[in-house]
Amino acid sequence: MNAKTQGQATPDALEFEYDLAEPPEKVWRALTVPELLAAWMMPNDITPEIGNRFAFAGTEAAIECEILEAEPEHLLRYSWREQPRDATLQDPLDSVVTFTLARTVSGGTHLRIVHDGFARKAMPAVALAGAGYRLSLGLRGAGKPIAANTPHLLLRAA
Repeated sequence: MNAKTQGQATPDALEFEYDLAEPPEKVWRALTVPELLAAWMMPNDITPEIGNRFAFAGTEAAIECEILEAEPEHLLRYSWREQPRDATLQDPLDSVVTFTLARTVSGGTHLRIVHDGFARKAMPAVALAGAGYRLSLGLRGAGKPIAANTPHLLLRAA
């Protein structure tokens, strides 16, 4: 088992952590049922089984994914590869997204989202990504940082 499978992110990862009132079963469904995932992300054809390939219909680029790990109600990890519509776009994003779910004492879910390989390449989008996650998860005005490692990322980007 390597550092990534133990839940440690690489230095250029965006990390988000939230405590949600909903139980892991419900959060898992929001991550793995195409219609529910599309409601807060993008249209997709996800099937949460290791090795399955699926795609998100991004506005700037199609995003091809492959399920790398899937442990219902606990862990979902998939590759995230941009397929730009504009062939002149250099160096498209090739990264990994991990969702880790843990039941809280109150029966809710502690959700950790790690997007490895994202931060350095997409630093201008960090603020948008953070705002999107916060809004998507109903955390408007929560006063939390954009990402758990935002200060660290901003120092490296300078």
